[in-house]
Amino acid sequence: IQPWLLFFFFLLVAGSFWAYLEVSTSGGYNDTLQAYAAGVVEAAVTSQLIYKHWMNTLMGYCGPFSPDVSYCQRLKDYITSNLQWLMQQMDAHADAPYWHQVRLSLLQLQGLEDGYNGQIEFPSGSLSINPFGFLLFQMGGDLEDLEAALNKSHQSRAVGSGSCSALIKFLPGRKDLLVSHDTWNNYQSMLRILKRYSFAYRTSPTVETIMLLGGSILAFLVYLCLFSWIYLQVTLETTIGNSNAELWRFVRPRGAVMEWLRNIVANRLAQSGQAWTDIFSKYNSGTYNNQWMVIDYKVFVPGQGYTKQGLFTVLEQIPGMIVTADRTEELFQTGYWASYNIPYFEEVFNASGGQELVQKYGSWFSFSDNPRAQIFRRNQSLVTDIESMVRLMRYNNYEEDPLSRCDGCDPAQNGENSISARSDLNPGNGSYPFGALRQRPHGGTDMKVTSAGMFSRLELVAVSGPTWDQVPVFQWSSSPYSTLLHMGHPDRWAFQPVHVRWSTYHLSSPGCP
Repeated sequence: IQPWLLFFFFLLVAGSFWAYLEVSTSGGYNDTLQAYAAGVVEAAVTSQLIYKHWMNTLMGYCGPFSPDVSYCQRLKDYITSNLQWLMQQMDAHADAPYWHQVRLSLLQLQGLEDGYNGQIEFPSGSLSINPFGFLLFQMGGDLEDLEAALNKSHQSRAVGSGSCSALIKFLPGRKDLLVSHDTWNNYQSMLRILKRYSFAYRTSPTVETIMLLGGSILAFLVYLCLFSWIYLQVTLETTIGNSNAELWRFVRPRGAVMEWLRNIVANRLAQSGQAWTDIFSKYNSGTYNNQWMVIDYKVFVPGQGYTKQGLFTVLEQIPGMIVTADRTEELFQTGYWASYNIPYFEEVFNASGGQELVQKYGSWFSFSDNPRAQIFRRNQSLVTDIESMVRLMRYNNYEEDPLSRCDGCDPAQNGENSISARSDLNPGNGSYPFGALRQRPHGGTDMKVTSAGMFSRLELVAVSGPTWDQVPVFQWSSSPYSTLLHMGHPDRWAFQPVHVRWSTYHLSSPGCP
């Protein structure tokens, strides 16, 4: 791989605790070499972070000392069979744009792993993807559902566990449209990279992508709560999961493209919200089941009333079912759209077991009366600019907010019940009706927001780490989780927002623009 093939920039800013990476490729080389080389060079500059993140989050998962050997064998068989089917499709449809982008994504993954292992050799034949290698990073969200579908004895996801908050909000007079997202995840996952890719693939327009990693340091393909943009579109998601065991029969290795791959292909090929949902809907794996929101900023005109559809598209996926709809008119009528891990579409809610959860546990699982739904409904009118959006997305006043109260909990006020969760603050000796509400090393681990103006310049505001606006700063050494592996982490997570400006690599902190 020639040294002039790629331009890359990497920076770890301790004051913000984001790493920053930019990778650009040259159109003078074919697509496959660009993709593989992009993975190789990323491994070269991020290998230490990759190692630490693996140790913190995946060490022991289906390793030699895994407590569930039978599940690991079923998982390996599933992944191997799925990869074999993907290879067959790529060979049979070599000229199809969809399968070409799948191949490029897998080539980038192989380049990343080869570069990390120091075994760089451009594959001349079939790809060689290790089922239990770096692919597990990419499949983080898919694995949550595969654990249930493949009957893992001890599953990672607690009942009701939240995984991200999102808010799309018109400013007064519709002078701007803000898009924001919080990742909710295990605190061991808090190494992450803000990334910009510019790939000059010959078979498609330049792939210009900003990836804001919600839970993975292995950032070129993201798992767990995506917030990214491409072709003047922002795509983001919150996990809705599936509680209906009967639907797992639709999770099969053949005929399925894993969620992380479908997302990348849709981002690269789609130039409208409808096109994005059409492409993403192909080959539904039934894993990493999310509500997806697509904002097409090409359609947005500041200050203009509702004129046409196409600005805002919603997709929800569960095993065996995908439902999509344009919700531009509703966004204009309400002025905002909030997302908080509960299906919006009634047919998805019912099919995925939502009614049964409400009957068993109450309104906490309902779409309209969930604590976050009520807090968003009450507080969204306070958003008038970027700063107030950051405040809302970092909001957690669980000890005093009546909407953070938990029926059946002792104590009654719960750190999970807010826009940016802090489950670590719940007492370890408390009493809770289901797993999401107990004390856990889990909560909102970041915040990202952009606007129409910032977006046009590829800019955003981002905050790393659990919220500390109204609650104590998270500190590993004084938390109940000091013995959990957290290599590369700071002890104290008290970071301010940063304004990311890619064109000059200028980062301003503290404060927002």
